[in-house]
Amino acid sequence: MMNIYKWKELSKEKQEFVLKRAEFDISAHMKLAQEVSDRIKTEGDAAVLAYTEKFDQVKLTAGSMKVKPEEIEEGYQRLDAETREALAYAAKNLTHFHAAQMPEEMWFTNVDKGLMAGEKTTPIVDVCLYVPRGKGSFPSVLLMLGIPAKVAKVPRIVVVTPPNEEGSIDDSLLACCKIIGIDEVYKVGGIQAIAAVAFGTETIPKCHKVIGPGNSYATAAKRVLSNYIDAGLPAGPSESIILADEFADPEKVALDWMIEAEHGPDSAALLVTHSEELVKKVLPFVHRQLAKLSEKRRDFVNTNYNTYGGVILTDSVQKSIDFVNLYAPEHMEVMTQDPFGVLPQIKNAGEILLGEYTPITLCNFLLGPNAILPTGQFAKTYSSVSVMDFVKRSSVGYASKEGFERVRDYAYKIAVVEGFDTHALAVKERS
Repeated sequence: MMNIYKWKELSKEKQEFVLKRAEFDISAHMKLAQEVSDRIKTEGDAAVLAYTEKFDQVKLTAGSMKVKPEEIEEGYQRLDAETREALAYAAKNLTHFHAAQMPEEMWFTNVDKGLMAGEKTTPIVDVCLYVPRGKGSFPSVLLMLGIPAKVAKVPRIVVVTPPNEEGSIDDSLLACCKIIGIDEVYKVGGIQAIAAVAFGTETIPKCHKVIGPGNSYATAAKRVLSNYIDAGLPAGPSESIILADEFADPEKVALDWMIEAEHGPDSAALLVTHSEELVKKVLPFVHRQLAKLSEKRRDFVNTNYNTYGGVILTDSVQKSIDFVNLYAPEHMEVMTQDPFGVLPQIKNAGEILLGEYTPITLCNFLLGPNAILPTGQFAKTYSSVSVMDFVKRSSVGYASKEGFERVRDYAYKIAVVEGFDTHALAVKERS
């Protein structure tokens, strides 16, 4: 069984369900997020440890929550050389890409004679990087978050991530810490991690910002705590669209359509096309690939295709593009006869991958662009994680005496119109 929808024939309610995907259900977790946060605010470490034991079935102590420097080195050494090499290669590409994003530290422009305006860029003072673990280990997430933070020169970088069954951090994550140069890591995840950095505990520092993808519980916690900490871009359950036409290779479509579907039961992987013939050719390849998956990943894919994912059938390539812009996916691939021709028409997407040889896998891990992307339709207003998430801009202005004299009457008139007496006096009575 699989969802195969003819978009224009769906009821308004069903269309809304497809568009909202798992984000629709997040309100169910808000009450729990509030309860956990309230307790951590008052009880600190004790509550963090209690919830870690309850939710993750791992018993830690205040002394073992923080990863020791020797743990990072030992994890790096235990990891096989081939994986270390792959992570180092990814780190190189990501560093190159994000270094190109860095804005000038300071710039000015002459807006008029004697008047200058500009901006000064400064790294934020600290940041917490949230690295999920629930359905696997995600070293790529740490690279995607840690590298732009390092490129931006954030003075203090804190990592929180759930412990594994042994109460440790996976070797691949520890290796990434060494590769990037991060040494402050805490074995805590979920709601309790977000609350801990929002308020600070005896062991875990309070941070000004937390950023990183998470499940619906972590996302609910960010929303509950948004008055206490900058929660960064909305990055919830994974979602993707493969936009294909009748010229697409059905085998490659099947392979790439399944990528985000294996992330978990709350993910959303959609094949959007106007070609029913393509769908008929794709499905056998999907069934063939399912047999090669582990039982856990196979269950995730099947669940996905029967809940938030599946096939969206439209009337034309243009209608498919219209659906993409309405849906605003986290990830999307353009597998059409002329992908570069389609590119200018895609207005809402976290990332846009072009052609048959740019699977989401590449950008998820090592191509260079950041794979921490807005979900739940937030790609309509948010961008992917970048160095800009780790810096802030201060406006700078300067007026010489000559420049001031040139504009003082204009400023006075506007101040009077808006009814601000002291604004007006500051320019009228200045000698």
